[in-house]
Amino acid sequence: MRSTRIAISAAMLGALAVPMLSATTASAVPATVAAAPASSCSSLPPLPYEVHTAAVTIRSKATTKSTALGVLYRSHKFTVHKKSGNWLYITDRSTGVKGWVSGTYVYRDVRMCLN
Repeated sequence: MRSTRIAISAAMLGALAVPMLSATTASAVPATVAAAPASSCSSLPPLPYEVHTAAVTIRSKATTKSTALGVLYRSHKFTVHKKSGNWLYITDRSTGVKGWVSGTYVYRDVRMCLN
């Protein structure tokens, strides 16, 4: 009697699992694939630089020992003029302060082109 219960339980579980597997497989594949835009990824403008920490110090020279001129917060918009090693010479658009910030905390996200 016990082996009959086990056989029935296994059959019931198998019957429940098969539709779930086929439903998962069918929904994972999109019915239609959207057409990719005609322009290539290289023709798009570069992504903007962003502050990836709460704040970073704007300095007079590209060194941590130089004078602090201001603070660049995550929400501030800024323009990058040039790079020197891991340092970026920027202008904070909200305050007008120009100086150097570490590229460790300020960097640009990268686009990945798949075409």
